Amino acid sequence: MHPIERLRYVARAGGADPVPLVTEAAQALGAFDGDPAGLVAAARRLVALHPTVGPMWWMCSRVLVASHPRTEARAASGELEGDPTAPLLAEALPDEARVLVVGWPSTVVPALARRGDVLVLAADDGTGVDVGRLLSRVDVTVLDVPAEGVGEAAATADVVLLEAVALGPDAALAAPGSRAAAAVARAAGRTVWLVAPVGTVLPAPVFATCTEAAIDPDEPWGSGHDLVPLALVDRVVGPSGVVEVAVGTTTAVAPVAPELLRAARTPGSHHGG
Repeated sequence: MHPIERLRYVARAGGADPVPLVTEAAQALGAFDGDPAGLVAAARRLVALHPTVGPMWWMCSRVLVASHPRTEARAASGELEGDPTAPLLAEALPDEARVLVVGWPSTVVPALARRGDVLVLAADDGTGVDVGRLLSRVDVTVLDVPAEGVGEAAATADVVLLEAVALGPDAALAAPGSRAAAAVARAAGRTVWLVAPVGTVLPAPVFATCTEAAIDPDEPWGSGHDLVPLALVDRVVGPSGVVEVAVGTTTAVAPVAPELLRAARTPGSHHGG
């Protein structure tokens, strides 16, 4: 497939799981090796169309600052596909824990599927994705929680598991309902873990550009994501396992690519994913 056609394919895959989406984008960017202007234009277009996909910013930043873009794109793809976060999370969860999840956390769900002893409270984030149906196939017990019940569920969970789509030094971008769940859990003395898979940890300037592109400051409730302060989080779970928040926000962080630190918003992009 021609690199331009590949980029158009990636651009259309707005709701795709981030790993195949970003690895496909990495292959497309790698084809621009030797064309610096084309590489920058393509990377800008990708993050503008997928402003809430932290790994897209991470991969594009790495490729743009690399001396060999094609090699770096392949390395980033390999790290995404080999991410150990899900098995490490599965191992770290307390036995027979009552766990609350919000929406469709693409790394958390496979981790829960490995643990038949947990009770999952699956909170609806408005997307209609049925976590319970999938986990029930592997004998994981799931109770569906409507959006209006997130607070009560968070107050009774042993662990509230939130998954970041992007993580900065002080906050994380996560599914709608995540901030309320974290705030209630903190007030109730419950534990909040933030899952940050490979590619989600961004430096402050990149995270700021990401969130500015993703969230409309006049109507932040319509962005399709929550900005969760890390003051509400007890631990971060990533490719190094369960770590202190300060460690989790500095592990495998993306480089800063100045070429991406310009307005990345396109009309309506704050509703994208």
